[in-house]
Amino acid sequence: MRIHLTSIRKRIGIVIFAALLLPTASPIFASTDATKLAPVARHEKIGQLVTEFVQKSHYRHASVDDDLSSQVLDGYIESLDNNRMYLLASDVAAFEQYRLLLDDMVRSEPLDPVFEMFEVYRTRVRERLQFALTELQTEPDFSVDEDYLFDREDMPWAANTSELDELWRLRVKNDALSLALADQTWDEINEKLDKRYTRFLKRMDQMNSDDVFEMFMNSFAHALDPHSSYLSPRNSEEYRIQMSLSYFGIGASLQTEDDYVMVINIIPGGPAAIDGLLQPKDKITGVAQGADGELVDVIGWRLDDVVQLIRGPAETVVRLQVMPAGALPGAGEKVITLTRNQVKLEEQAAKSQVITIPRDGRDWTIGVIDVPSFYRDYRALSNGDKDYTSTTKDVKRLIGELEEKGVDGLIIDLRNNGGGHLTEATALSGLFIDNGPVVQLRNSNGRISRLDDPDPVPRVAYHGPLAVLVNRYSASASEIFAAAIQDYARGVIIGQQTFGKGTVQNLYSLDQYVRRPDDEGLGQLTLTIGKYYRVTGESTQHRGVDPDIALPSPIDANVVGESVRETALPWDTIRTTEFRAGTPLDTTIDSLTANHISRAKEDPDFQYLLEGIRDVEEARSRKSVSLNIDRRRTEREDEMAKRLDRENHRRAALDLDALATVEELEALEGPDIHLDQAAAIVTDLAVLREVKSAPPAQTARNTGQPAKMENLQD
Repeated sequence: MRIHLTSIRKRIGIVIFAALLLPTASPIFASTDATKLAPVARHEKIGQLVTEFVQKSHYRHASVDDDLSSQVLDGYIESLDNNRMYLLASDVAAFEQYRLLLDDMVRSEPLDPVFEMFEVYRTRVRERLQFALTELQTEPDFSVDEDYLFDREDMPWAANTSELDELWRLRVKNDALSLALADQTWDEINEKLDKRYTRFLKRMDQMNSDDVFEMFMNSFAHALDPHSSYLSPRNSEEYRIQMSLSYFGIGASLQTEDDYVMVINIIPGGPAAIDGLLQPKDKITGVAQGADGELVDVIGWRLDDVVQLIRGPAETVVRLQVMPAGALPGAGEKVITLTRNQVKLEEQAAKSQVITIPRDGRDWTIGVIDVPSFYRDYRALSNGDKDYTSTTKDVKRLIGELEEKGVDGLIIDLRNNGGGHLTEATALSGLFIDNGPVVQLRNSNGRISRLDDPDPVPRVAYHGPLAVLVNRYSASASEIFAAAIQDYARGVIIGQQTFGKGTVQNLYSLDQYVRRPDDEGLGQLTLTIGKYYRVTGESTQHRGVDPDIALPSPIDANVVGESVRETALPWDTIRTTEFRAGTPLDTTIDSLTANHISRAKEDPDFQYLLEGIRDVEEARSRKSVSLNIDRRRTEREDEMAKRLDRENHRRAALDLDALATVEELEALEGPDIHLDQAAAIVTDLAVLREVKSAPPAQTARNTGQPAKMENLQD
């Protein structure tokens, strides 16, 4: 019988995990409330099921082996302590003995080492929070010139507890300074931070075995790709609630990052989307009930506890204290008041408006259709309701209304549209192109299928000048639509490179695959099973869709998007499918770009946008903040004064009255500069179209630009 030494080494490593010793340089604070967490029987069953699905169905056909085990360990450590504020270098070094063992654990071996690693982390958290509480016994000196490095993701692990003590001394001082800048007294600061740190300790001790197991299994799933994931039974139910939109709340998806609850995206049609103030990447630091309720500090809270605070009966008020996206620690926070309501499908629906652009002595009207998501009411459709709601039906109706108004061009606005139903993406494409393929799909077995315009009758709803406006948050189905419009040369894509989410997922309810599911359930697995490809054969995965005319954006493509995710599936190509595109738009796009660049140089709004982006990038590049209160206060005042000056410079150029105070600036609803730029570009497109269609003599007489006739390609 052949004996594999690697297998023996792995088994011995699992058995001797109890020998893992914490460094003696640091005392261990025993928990008085928490019991030691350990795996339960169903966790091993889940691990076996997930392993089977991964090996049979995942697009990569990934092997659950040592290489994957190594990636899982890195991901698990990162999920525990992403900012390297708790674990010691010696802890991480001790975890190394399991680098090649996790694949066996998830497949068939005991999962105890996973929980023991978590216990090491939880012990370190207790130490740090105990230290933080001790620091509150002495009021910090905010006149000292020193800095706090808040971004430690790429820093080395602390070598000893003394080094962590210094990091946390600065952390506590920064937390206190942030409150001092809000004019709170030391007694108030002390009380608030004491509650915050104590609450965080309590939440840590309230974590259960399913929490730890879910964290580990997500490290396993994310090692395959960013969109595969595991949800515990409790969070599976939470997912069901969110997908059915059958709860009353604000309409936002949240997750925890370090000690903060962060907004991931805004659900179209929900109260937050309608209000417009809450944005992705914002961090919620406090929650209050009603118009007058006291703000409850939620930094360090469990996500589900914060969600329960935010949810509530319909037509009731919740107030959120928010640290805006990209703001430095201690920056000014804002309070957003929202009225809870049910997320209604009709409020998610596409909407239209008309923008008027004065040009060459006449007003050009550009229709805009905002498509927040690709939706379809399948329940109504399956019940035979011919009036079922869908993106395509709504857009077709809006196109008819806009054409009745005599618009000269059309913009489909897909900014922040994260996708939705694939059938709607193909159907919507069919409103602008004749019958033909829209997207290709390759599954994990390599089989390629083609999805065509579902309308068998070759009819186009709109023939005029067309542009699609996108940004980095335009993803999935949005990218399929934009790519089809670009590949068929039907319109111009304007904005920012899109997200690059070109993968297909399937949801597996694990209870369906066992004879006697556990009373508490097994949860659910989301697994990537395929990839989308354009009709040209190029994948939208990783690269997204590049705009024909790029607009500058404050959204950092180095932080947001598929390409920044380490385990993202790569871009690749398959064979081009047969399709009939229009005449290439290359020369037209060159002309539109030249006009846009020339116009932007003199446009006060565009220059305002560029200045704002430079300020955002400067703030984003900073990884530390001063702990000197006078310096921080001056920096904040200078920042607000700079914003006010920038706005007033824009207003002066546009002959508008200047603003006198920062409060007026905060209450101001600024222009939608990207949409305005897109409308100007579509106006150029409409002008070119009119030039081409006019008789030669009339063209020369009316426009004085006969040379541009050749630049328009249908």
